[in-house]
Amino acid sequence: MLPLRFPLLSIAVVVFGTLLASTSAYGDTSFSAILTNGQENPPTVPTLSAGAGGGARPASFGTATFLLNTAETSMTFTATIFNIDFTGTQTADPNDNLVAAHIHAGPTVTPTTNGGVVWGFFGAPFNDNMPNDMVFTPFATGVGGTVSGKWDAPEGNGTTLTAQLENIKAGRSYINFHTTQFGGGEIRGAIIAPEPSSLLLVLTGTAGLLGVYRRRMLGR
Repeated sequence: MLPLRFPLLSIAVVVFGTLLASTSAYGDTSFSAILTNGQENPPTVPTLSAGAGGGARPASFGTATFLLNTAETSMTFTATIFNIDFTGTQTADPNDNLVAAHIHAGPTVTPTTNGGVVWGFFGAPFNDNMPNDMVFTPFATGVGGTVSGKWDAPEGNGTTLTAQLENIKAGRSYINFHTTQFGGGEIRGAIIAPEPSSLLLVLTGTAGLLGVYRRRMLGR
């Protein structure tokens, strides 16, 4: 807790500095997705190939974060995926081999409705090409990896980022990863619309801090 004799002016300086630091990134808009087998339509149940003995294989899953820049001319993303083979050699079974990964969107897309590919960043179609920003990093141990890229303004699968912004902001888009076993998609995650501004939270917390300080000072 701040000492009671801490000057109010100093608090204001600290708060103002915090707000300046916070607002420098506030034009950017963040989104997120949690990818699971159950969100695919229809839901997927990963199994081993007959050559690998059949039966269940570990459920695949992952997370992804997205950042739309202030000018809304590009959107960067990073996804971390588990139990999908990023190299074809992380497991002996071909069923879990990664073959493609995309963002899908459309005016009729819902959490349970499929939509067309609007931007591909692995396999076909591949649209992260003006320029190619894709970074593909398999896990050193285990099955899976991370992938990141940037959807630039000129890119898109018969569309553009600008044309899909309304769908993305309204929650009508998703990211998914396709495997040998599930060519239509093995895991999928809805791209979630932005949460309330963190700046509002900072201001609320600051107001509370100053209120407590003022009450304590008046009660001395």
